[in-house]
Amino acid sequence: MAVQNPPLEMLPANISMPPKFDNVTQERAYLKTKLAGAFRIFGKFGFSEGVAGHITVRDPEYQDHFWVNPFGLSFNRITPSDLLLVNHKGEVVEGKFPVNAAAFAIHSQIHTARPDVVAAAHAHTVYGKSFSALGLELAPITQDACAFYKDHAVFNDYAGIVNELEEGKRIAKALGDNKAAILQNHGLITVGHSVDEAVWWFITMERSCQAQLLAMQTGEKLIEIDHNIAMKTRAELGFPLAGYFQFQPMWQDISATFDF
Repeated sequence: MAVQNPPLEMLPANISMPPKFDNVTQERAYLKTKLAGAFRIFGKFGFSEGVAGHITVRDPEYQDHFWVNPFGLSFNRITPSDLLLVNHKGEVVEGKFPVNAAAFAIHSQIHTARPDVVAAAHAHTVYGKSFSALGLELAPITQDACAFYKDHAVFNDYAGIVNELEEGKRIAKALGDNKAAILQNHGLITVGHSVDEAVWWFITMERSCQAQLLAMQTGEKLIEIDHNIAMKTRAELGFPLAGYFQFQPMWQDISATFDF
């Protein structure tokens, strides 16, 4: 079940908050800049796999439209002006490139099923897809993995490349109200109330998959964190604003490197 933000008075005094905007034009420009930067971060982490992978953000004015990366454009080269605005019919409303059919099939259904989701991230990362082949949930064996404890799902109905809306619907149903899903034999997908949050959950989930795979490689028994402690830890680091805040150092670095 998705974790809610704690009362503001319980948060650290220096935690940054998502900005407020005077109009949708300002908000749209901000979201597109954040999305382009998120792709640069994915590129920096080596999360690209040919033309696979996509991050979307819901348009602030047209709620049944989302912004997404063009099909076949390097994550490392994406700018705000390259992004596509796609409606839930799969039509490119703004942009000069084609949309990835899988991106539309998956993300349109998640955005439809989850009005609370502003952004969603998916890529074919090495550890995410390796872990997905096990058909297992992440175990609470590290502090970071606890962010996903009882807050992620396994979609175990792989049926090939996702080109059909029906499979997108099945993925959205499996995701439920969780922050993430492991797509068996495929990879990871994460969602959030901001680009920052969705991307941070993806990065830390990928690393948590890596950590569990490395621990399993030893052949020793995995020591799982006690249920109550895992739930307490999730409440302390798995809420939306925590995901947003954890992303900020990466955003600072990428902003200093690229002129958007």
